Amino acid sequence: MTDSLTDRDYRDTLFLPATEFPMRGGLPKREPDWIKRWDDLKLYERLRADAKARGAEQWILHDGPPYANGHIHLGTAMNKIVKDIIVRSHQMAGFDAAYLPGWDCHGLPIEWKVEEEFRSKGKTKDDVPPGEFRAACRAYAEKWVEIQGKEFRSLGIEGEWDNPYLTMKFESEASIVGEFLRMAKTGSLVRGAKPIMWSPVERTALAEAEVEYHDRKVPVIWVKFPVEGSDASVVIWTTTPWTIPANQAVSYNPGIAYGLYEVETVMSEEELGFAPYAKPGEKLILADALAAAVMDGAKVSAYKRLEDVDPSALGKLSHPLHAMDPFFAHDIPLLAGEHVTDDAGTGFVHTAPAHGEDDFNVWVESGHTTQEIRQIVDPDGCYTPDVPRFAGMDIIRTSGKKRGEPGKANNEVIAALAESGNLFARGMTTIRDAHSWRSKAPVIRRATPQWFISMDKPGPNGKTLRENALKAIDETEFFPAVGRNRLRSMVEGRPDWLISRQRNWGVPITIFVNKSGEPHTAALTKEQADTLNVAIREAITKGGVEAWFDTPAEEFLGPLGLSANEWDKVTDVLDVWFDSGTTHAFALRERGIIDAETGQADLYMEGSDQHRGWFQSSLLECCATRGMAPYRQVLTHGFIVDAEGKKMSKSIGNTIEPQEIQKQYGIEILRIWTASGDYTEDLRISDEIIKGSVETYRKLRNTVRYLLGALDDWTDAETIEPAKMPGLERWVLHRLAELDAQVKAAYTVYDFKRVMSLLINFAGVDLSAVYFDIRKDSLYCDPRFSTMDAWDDATAFYGNRRCAARTVMAAVLERLLTWLAPVMPFTMEEAFLESHLGGKADSVHLLLFPETPEGWKDEKLAERWAKIFTVRRVVTGALEVERREKRIGASLEAAPVVHIADEALVKAFEGEDPADLFITSGAELVHTSEGKGGGFTLDDTPGVVVYPEKATGIKCRRSWKYFDPVLADPSFPDITPRDALAVKAWDATHEA
Repeated sequence: MTDSLTDRDYRDTLFLPATEFPMRGGLPKREPDWIKRWDDLKLYERLRADAKARGAEQWILHDGPPYANGHIHLGTAMNKIVKDIIVRSHQMAGFDAAYLPGWDCHGLPIEWKVEEEFRSKGKTKDDVPPGEFRAACRAYAEKWVEIQGKEFRSLGIEGEWDNPYLTMKFESEASIVGEFLRMAKTGSLVRGAKPIMWSPVERTALAEAEVEYHDRKVPVIWVKFPVEGSDASVVIWTTTPWTIPANQAVSYNPGIAYGLYEVETVMSEEELGFAPYAKPGEKLILADALAAAVMDGAKVSAYKRLEDVDPSALGKLSHPLHAMDPFFAHDIPLLAGEHVTDDAGTGFVHTAPAHGEDDFNVWVESGHTTQEIRQIVDPDGCYTPDVPRFAGMDIIRTSGKKRGEPGKANNEVIAALAESGNLFARGMTTIRDAHSWRSKAPVIRRATPQWFISMDKPGPNGKTLRENALKAIDETEFFPAVGRNRLRSMVEGRPDWLISRQRNWGVPITIFVNKSGEPHTAALTKEQADTLNVAIREAITKGGVEAWFDTPAEEFLGPLGLSANEWDKVTDVLDVWFDSGTTHAFALRERGIIDAETGQADLYMEGSDQHRGWFQSSLLECCATRGMAPYRQVLTHGFIVDAEGKKMSKSIGNTIEPQEIQKQYGIEILRIWTASGDYTEDLRISDEIIKGSVETYRKLRNTVRYLLGALDDWTDAETIEPAKMPGLERWVLHRLAELDAQVKAAYTVYDFKRVMSLLINFAGVDLSAVYFDIRKDSLYCDPRFSTMDAWDDATAFYGNRRCAARTVMAAVLERLLTWLAPVMPFTMEEAFLESHLGGKADSVHLLLFPETPEGWKDEKLAERWAKIFTVRRVVTGALEVERREKRIGASLEAAPVVHIADEALVKAFEGEDPADLFITSGAELVHTSEGKGGGFTLDDTPGVVVYPEKATGIKCRRSWKYFDPVLADPSFPDITPRDALAVKAWDATHEA
């Protein structure tokens, strides 16, 4: 000590927060190091072992498999981050929450890329032997599984990365086959030649989930079908001229009024600039409600109605090209159909049962057979060689720079109709039509022999697949709830499930068909079918899908005494949605994760487009084989759009790749962005939005950093029981109790936006703006716990106040570290290892969310502090004005007088020092409803008036508070009595 007390430097007696936790995270550089640390720790295995030791209840999120095709993008990154937050939060909530990542390895996305690789070498797919092509597909998928696995891991995703499930593993392919054969044995497998969506570019059938709808311009034509034995014609309207050669009927609706109309005059070629197709004197049969529109489209300027017409009495029609070639000289029946309306068109529908679902249905319902359907379009979307004039012409271009554009078919058919005299009018229109989501080319409808799973055939439990699926939907919980209605409406109205594809790279439809067209699962005895099924599955387990294609049929059939000459081996492959729909079988059931028959995953989580994709295929497959959904809950996320709500597109240059964010800011920022928005809707992203997430990160990091510094040299010995704490500390504990319930509840329902909102608000308002601000003086200036041996009763009052503050800060830190760890795994790990908690475990991720004592919650206390904070807010506002006007420099230069009209607000301060709470050197509360004028008020807080008087006395050289020097300890005349007690204790426990 110095001889002159007034010259003493008190800095050594103060506590200044100290931590090595840096202000900046350095995320791009440090994140890979944290991932390496977790790998070295074998963190995932440790998590499983820890859960097992705890006897934790299992909780399973089943990973929807992405395609092993191309680098990850922002959408797939967001998807995996959401899953990771879900899994981590459930693990920390006490569950055994494993995460098994998987990949979809078959199907067109991969086959398409491999075809491109071969084309770059001058080879078409047909030039490559099937076995070589499948091997190339398998190698391509293996390459991208490895690349994507590393990219996903870099996002901080914890999981079983060294043993993921892959649909192309031999055991997975065998399991898919097993599920298919199990389904086939129920009798739900049927074969038919229904019109389905067909991609000429990809030469395969497509399901609804594999198409997207876009506008495109198409020709529209009005065509006359002459009535046999009459001078009148029925007129149809179509936007697919190429289907006219396949026409086999015309449909009408008995409920529509029809009439016979005669053309009187037509606009001239001079008026129109082209020669009209309509001719005066022509007699046409049209729906009365549409006659005017038809005549207008044909540029008919005058016409008259001659009489009513009953289409059922017309007899037969002639094909409009009947005079061109005997190929078209077949009768055209008129068929009654409810699908015909008088909303648009002519009231008659051109019916080509090979190329339209309604056309097919009305054809069959009218007593015709599928064998009578004309198949005149080949897999390439070209007319077959037997079609006169049009043979070989393409409907859609399938290669070259103009791939996906219209081929020659439409124009040539229109020309032939004009030559025949049966083209009544033509034009152009825009329609919204199906396109392959892979090739982006339009698709056509084409009737080909395909395999279907019946939706309406009663199964083993007496109910149809549709009924079982709808019941399962009702038993499933959806987030958001609207997902139930969306999936339900799709299942209610969907057709039979088309499961066959005419491709190379996929799991084969492992069926033998006899000459009667029956699959072996129906044609053989149960014992024979079971034996054959076992042999098929064993072969694929050993050799993968190649075993089916490469093994001669007699090797499968011979041991059963069956002749291969009497059976055909199916070579179609399964719809890739069937593959992914069976993942519950080989990824969960066969690994023993859930029960083989009755088990369900707790959650399926994917994008909202999967209501028609994975959610639905998984539901249908599991309902068909087990009568139940494979999941208890379904959660959907939206898609990523730019700041203006536009879809991300490289062509308009608004894409942001996860790798860009990782290099510039770090993945932790992307995780915060994901968690801070409502990911169940479309999420907006831009540089400015990401900068907002950076600012959120900065604030949370600084909050944690402050706590780490404030808890320097903290030990549990310093702990103070809540009952002995000041009211402010007990209010913070009450807030922790509230947050504990709110944060855990939000994590339970996957509401990360609420988690982040709660914690950001808590850190920024309750802690930084209130608690830290108020307790800064106590933390820095009250007696340290290390000086406790020298405390007397007066010193203990302040020393225990500081201990209470640090006890509360320790509780706050532990909860922030664990509550934020699922969202911010890198930073919370860094902070955990820097904290006093670092000795509890090797990683913060091995901790559980702390239990919060019931006694911490105190509603009456919270109500009292709400009143205190009401007054404090007005005082703070008044002091801000004083600082702005430079009447004071710091709040400690003030000693406000506060007039309060509401006695309850005054009583709320009983037992508290208002000056400490206002961070002033003095404060006076006056219960009065009369003001003296000139005070500071807030409009939303009537009855509280602040007079910001200046503090009097001298400035403490240690805490900077102003005080009356008369009250000073004579030994320490330049510091407050509280500061003198702290210095005495310091001096007594430290050598001079």
